[in-house]
Amino acid sequence: MLGACTAFAPARGMHYGDEPEHDSAAPVALAAPVERRFSPYVNNGGTVVCVAGEDFAVAVGDTRLSTGFSIYSRFQSKITKLTDKVVLATSGMQADKATLHNLLLIRIEQYTHQHRRPPSLNAIAQLLSTMLYSRRFFPFYTFNVLCGIDEDGKGKVYGYDAIGSFEAAKYNCAGTGAHLIMPVLDNQISRNNQQGEKPPLTKEQIIDIVKSAVASAGERDIFTGDQAEVVIISPSGIETTLMELRAD
Repeated sequence: MLGACTAFAPARGMHYGDEPEHDSAAPVALAAPVERRFSPYVNNGGTVVCVAGEDFAVAVGDTRLSTGFSIYSRFQSKITKLTDKVVLATSGMQADKATLHNLLLIRIEQYTHQHRRPPSLNAIAQLLSTMLYSRRFFPFYTFNVLCGIDEDGKGKVYGYDAIGSFEAAKYNCAGTGAHLIMPVLDNQISRNNQQGEKPPLTKEQIIDIVKSAVASAGERDIFTGDQAEVVIISPSGIETTLMELRAD
């Protein structure tokens, strides 16, 4: 105890309150421990939706790129055309999204040169799953929805998680506004629990439902907004239009 007490006594010639001179050989009091953490991911927000029809598919994604309360861009597309019949819509981290889409386009181009024809929707769906799963120990921070026209001329949608698990569905959505949009799609498109006749929806009705759902999500989700890119895939090709959303 004596040694512990004398450690705090002032040196000879010093008074209490004087700043001591540090000797390089003497131990120096350490600062509080600082936690170091490797955090390579960031969610840049946004919402994407895909719906399959009888002979068409619709993909909608907003164009806002943000983090927290900061908006980096109001015109960043989340949808990439892979072939004349297939598009990929992605939400999540913009850097990983750009890398994934570029790698996928390269693989599709290699396939096209080798087989003299573009890959089918089903082939691209499996390829995307394999690419995501190959990065499972350091995943792409992306949430993907693939849609288009299959070999039979039918519309089809595939939803993915971050490491490549996927399933085919009539519709799917991903992103920060997905929890707001999915109930609308369940009610207006699937209509599983509605009584009475359920006539098939027309192409125009489905497009209007998806547009309204994305616009509604923009009212509540601060990461969804500015504009919505509406992509319609049909046997005749791909048509793209823009729809205004909230910009605040």
